[in-house]
Amino acid sequence: MSSNQQLAFFTFFCPMSKTTISGFSMVRNATKLYYPIKQAIESILPIVDEFVIAIGKGDEDDTTRAEVESINSPKVKIIDTFWDLEKYPRGMENAHQTDIAKSHCKGDWLFYLQADEVVHEKYLPAIKKKCEELKDDNAVEGLLFRYKHFWGDYNHFHVSHGWYPNEVRIVRNKPEIHSWESAQSFRRIPNFDGLNYRQQEGTFKLKVARVEAYIYHYGWVRPPHYMQNKKKALDTVHKGSKRVGEIYKDAAQDFDFGPMNLLGGFKETHPKVMQGWIARFDWADKLQLTGKPNPNRKPHKHEKTKYRILTFIEQTFLGGRQLGGFRNFILLKSK
Repeated sequence: MSSNQQLAFFTFFCPMSKTTISGFSMVRNATKLYYPIKQAIESILPIVDEFVIAIGKGDEDDTTRAEVESINSPKVKIIDTFWDLEKYPRGMENAHQTDIAKSHCKGDWLFYLQADEVVHEKYLPAIKKKCEELKDDNAVEGLLFRYKHFWGDYNHFHVSHGWYPNEVRIVRNKPEIHSWESAQSFRRIPNFDGLNYRQQEGTFKLKVARVEAYIYHYGWVRPPHYMQNKKKALDTVHKGSKRVGEIYKDAAQDFDFGPMNLLGGFKETHPKVMQGWIARFDWADKLQLTGKPNPNRKPHKHEKTKYRILTFIEQTFLGGRQLGGFRNFILLKSK
């Protein structure tokens, strides 16, 4: 039985359930920066009752809004926004935009996907079922997903220290739950002032249950020149345009992914909604498969000896469990 058939079977035989799920996201200049935003939305559209997306005013030659409209689904709801990087510096505009989309959601559960995150259809039944099972369990504030971070192409992903292996992507529809820092995660923030998304004091990590599903993160899979432009755009949101001008003044036009043999090989299937997107792959000749990293650039984190040693220890002796690292949640293991 296929994943879609399983989902249909589950839905048919559970008609008493009234659990609702809203998908939501935010984006700006997606088409200019090679974000698979359409695929991200389509990947969870079968299990959500609506998908709310905040689309920031982009450059004149960007066609993000038309791309999202081409999904042609009554579930998709677009909120037009404006990004204010002075009011929300250091990446906080990402969280602010996420909160804007969240505020328009009506579901019991809110399923957040960033513009470069996609869910494989094989996980949809398990996600839907978990939402149904925990709907009335108020001890659970969110659901935790595992991650695969792809790098360079669609056949390599990170198995390395420093890349977050888990993250919260479904939360309760409660006004005290907000996007946090640069929108990587969420926290409960009572009496939030709506400005300081990086505040620590008076904030609370969410209590979450694990759902046995992966988020496929394609944020570092782009043609090298697009990757460099995306990196500049992201750094602008975090560091400001003046600082970015200084950082990239003498930088190469194309991003250097480095030797691909330092990554894990991906032998499984990608989400069906990604097939057309992956078919556009045409930069294999610009990737370095083996050899040593370019000594004339700053090494990537996974290329550094420190992180390679930590990765070896974690993968060899700890079953992949990371030592330290970003952990913005409280996992309820009994759920």
